[in-house]
Amino acid sequence: MTSLSCSVLTISDSRSLADDRSGDLLVGFVEAAGHRLIERELVPDDIYQIRAISSKWIAANEVDVIITTGGTGFTGRDSTPEALTPLFDKEIEGFGETFRYLSYLEIGTSTIQSRALAGLANGTLIFALPGSSGAVTTGWNKIIKNQLDINNKPCNFAELIPRFKEI
Repeated sequence: MTSLSCSVLTISDSRSLADDRSGDLLVGFVEAAGHRLIERELVPDDIYQIRAISSKWIAANEVDVIITTGGTGFTGRDSTPEALTPLFDKEIEGFGETFRYLSYLEIGTSTIQSRALAGLANGTLIFALPGSSGAVTTGWNKIIKNQLDINNKPCNFAELIPRFKEI
Protein backbone atom coordinates (compact mmCIF):
# COMPACT_ATOMS: atom_id res chain seq x y z
CA MET A 1 0.00 0.00 0.00
CA THR A 2 1.28 3.42 -0.95
CA SER A 3 -0.21 6.23 1.09
CA LEU A 4 -0.82 9.35 -0.97
CA SER A 5 -1.30 12.91 0.24
CA CYS A 6 -4.70 14.27 -0.73
CA SER A 7 -6.54 17.58 -0.47
CA VAL A 8 -10.32 17.94 -0.78
CA LEU A 9 -12.04 21.04 -2.14
CA THR A 10 -15.79 21.58 -2.03
CA ILE A 11 -17.14 24.19 -4.43
CA SER A 12 -20.52 25.49 -3.33
CA ASP A 13 -22.46 28.69 -2.83
CA SER A 14 -24.95 26.99 -0.51
CA ARG A 15 -22.94 24.71 1.77
CA SER A 16 -20.65 25.22 4.72
CA LEU A 17 -18.15 22.76 6.18
CA ALA A 18 -20.80 21.93 8.80
CA ASP A 19 -23.25 20.56 6.20
CA ASP A 20 -20.88 19.44 3.44
CA ARG A 21 -21.96 15.80 3.05
CA SER A 22 -20.02 15.24 -0.20
CA GLY A 23 -16.81 16.67 1.27
CA ASP A 24 -17.30 14.55 4.38
CA LEU A 25 -17.70 11.46 2.19
CA LEU A 26 -14.50 12.23 0.27
CA VAL A 27 -12.51 12.77 3.47
CA GLY A 28 -13.82 9.45 4.80
CA PHE A 29 -13.01 7.63 1.56
CA VAL A 30 -9.48 9.08 1.43
CA GLU A 31 -8.73 8.13 5.02
CA ALA A 32 -10.38 4.68 4.79
CA ALA A 33 -8.14 3.90 1.80
CA GLY A 34 -5.07 4.67 3.93
CA HIS A 35 -4.23 7.99 2.31
CA ARG A 36 -3.40 11.20 4.20
CA LEU A 37 -5.67 14.22 4.17
CA ILE A 38 -3.41 17.25 3.88
CA GLU A 39 -6.05 19.95 3.73
CA ARG A 40 -9.77 20.48 3.20
CA GLU A 41 -11.37 23.71 2.02
CA LEU A 42 -14.73 25.01 0.86
CA VAL A 43 -14.99 27.89 -1.61
CA PRO A 44 -17.92 29.49 -3.44
CA ASP A 45 -18.55 28.87 -7.14
CA ASP A 46 -15.99 31.45 -8.21
CA ILE A 47 -13.37 30.72 -10.87
CA TYR A 48 -10.66 32.74 -9.17
CA GLN A 49 -11.17 31.32 -5.69
CA ILE A 50 -11.21 27.79 -7.11
CA ARG A 51 -7.99 28.51 -9.03
CA ALA A 52 -6.32 30.15 -6.03
CA ILE A 53 -6.73 27.21 -3.65
CA SER A 54 -6.08 24.64 -6.40
CA SER A 55 -2.94 26.49 -7.51
CA LYS A 56 -1.67 26.60 -3.93
CA TRP A 57 -2.07 22.82 -3.65
CA ILE A 58 -0.62 22.20 -7.14
CA ALA A 59 2.49 24.16 -6.13
CA ALA A 60 2.81 22.28 -2.82
CA ASN A 61 5.20 19.36 -3.16
CA GLU A 62 3.39 17.45 -0.40
CA VAL A 63 0.06 17.24 -2.28
CA ASP A 64 -0.22 14.25 -4.65
CA VAL A 65 -3.96 14.40 -5.34
CA ILE A 66 -6.68 17.04 -5.33
CA ILE A 67 -10.31 15.94 -5.38
CA THR A 68 -13.02 18.53 -5.86
CA THR A 69 -16.76 18.22 -5.51
CA GLY A 70 -19.29 20.63 -6.95
CA GLY A 71 -19.53 23.22 -9.68
CA THR A 72 -19.52 20.79 -12.62
CA GLY A 73 -23.04 21.44 -13.85
CA PHE A 74 -24.50 23.98 -16.27
CA THR A 75 -25.97 26.71 -14.10
CA GLY A 76 -24.59 30.20 -14.40
CA ARG A 77 -22.36 29.82 -11.33
CA ASP A 78 -21.03 26.30 -12.13
CA SER A 79 -17.43 27.06 -13.07
CA THR A 80 -15.19 24.24 -11.87
CA PRO A 81 -14.17 23.05 -15.38
CA GLU A 82 -13.44 26.63 -16.48
CA ALA A 83 -11.37 27.18 -13.33
CA LEU A 84 -9.34 23.96 -13.49
CA THR A 85 -8.80 23.26 -17.19
CA PRO A 86 -6.32 26.15 -17.72
CA LEU A 87 -4.24 24.78 -14.82
CA PHE A 88 -3.86 21.30 -16.37
CA ASP A 89 -0.62 20.27 -18.03
CA LYS A 90 -2.51 17.23 -19.33
CA GLU A 91 -6.19 16.39 -19.29
CA ILE A 92 -7.26 12.85 -18.37
CA GLU A 93 -10.06 12.57 -20.94
CA GLY A 94 -10.96 9.02 -19.96
CA PHE A 95 -11.99 10.09 -16.47
CA GLY A 96 -14.96 12.20 -17.54
CA GLU A 97 -15.97 9.67 -20.17
CA THR A 98 -15.82 6.78 -17.70
CA PHE A 99 -17.56 8.75 -14.95
CA ARG A 100 -20.47 9.62 -17.25
CA TYR A 101 -20.75 6.01 -18.46
CA LEU A 102 -20.88 4.67 -14.90
CA SER A 103 -23.25 7.44 -13.87
CA TYR A 104 -25.50 6.63 -16.85
CA LEU A 105 -25.92 3.12 -15.46
CA GLU A 106 -27.20 4.68 -12.22
CA ILE A 107 -29.14 7.80 -13.25
CA GLY A 108 -29.72 7.44 -16.98
CA THR A 109 -29.48 10.36 -19.34
CA SER A 110 -29.29 12.89 -16.50
CA THR A 111 -25.57 12.15 -16.53
CA ILE A 112 -25.16 14.44 -19.55
CA GLN A 113 -25.53 17.34 -17.11
CA SER A 114 -22.19 16.43 -15.52
CA ARG A 115 -18.96 18.01 -16.65
CA ALA A 116 -16.79 15.84 -14.39
CA LEU A 117 -13.15 15.98 -15.46
CA ALA A 118 -9.62 15.22 -14.38
CA GLY A 119 -6.12 16.33 -15.21
CA LEU A 120 -2.51 16.54 -14.19
CA ALA A 121 -0.80 19.76 -13.11
CA ASN A 122 2.80 19.97 -11.84
CA GLY A 123 2.71 16.26 -11.05
CA THR A 124 -0.53 16.59 -9.05
CA LEU A 125 -3.58 14.53 -9.99
CA ILE A 126 -6.82 16.52 -9.98
CA PHE A 127 -10.26 14.90 -10.06
CA ALA A 128 -13.36 17.11 -10.31
CA LEU A 129 -16.61 15.43 -9.31
CA PRO A 130 -20.18 16.71 -9.21
CA GLY A 131 -21.50 17.90 -5.86
CA SER A 132 -23.99 15.16 -5.04
CA SER A 133 -23.12 12.44 -2.55
CA GLY A 134 -24.13 9.82 -5.13
CA ALA A 135 -21.73 11.23 -7.72
CA VAL A 136 -18.92 11.41 -5.17
CA THR A 137 -19.54 7.80 -4.15
CA THR A 138 -19.60 6.61 -7.77
CA GLY A 139 -16.50 8.56 -8.71
CA TRP A 140 -14.53 7.36 -5.70
CA ASN A 141 -15.65 3.73 -5.53
CA LYS A 142 -15.61 2.98 -9.24
CA ILE A 143 -12.66 5.05 -10.51
CA ILE A 144 -10.53 7.10 -8.13
CA LYS A 145 -10.05 4.54 -5.36
CA ASN A 146 -8.60 1.99 -7.79
CA GLN A 147 -6.40 4.51 -9.57
CA LEU A 148 -4.88 5.61 -6.25
CA ASP A 149 -4.23 1.98 -5.21
CA ILE A 150 -0.72 0.80 -6.11
CA ASN A 151 -2.04 -2.78 -6.19
CA ASN A 152 -4.71 -2.14 -8.82
CA LYS A 153 -3.83 -4.03 -12.00
CA PRO A 154 -3.10 -3.82 -14.83
CA CYS A 155 -2.19 -0.21 -14.04
CA ASN A 156 -2.87 2.74 -11.76
CA PHE A 157 -1.87 6.35 -11.26
CA ALA A 158 -0.31 5.67 -7.84
CA GLU A 159 2.64 3.87 -9.43
CA LEU A 160 3.12 6.67 -11.97
CA ILE A 161 3.20 9.63 -9.56
CA PRO A 162 7.01 9.52 -9.18
CA ARG A 163 7.31 9.80 -12.98
CA PHE A 164 4.85 12.67 -13.57
CA LYS A 165 7.58 15.32 -13.45
CA GLU A 166 10.00 13.55 -15.79
CA ILE A 167 11.63 15.68 -18.43
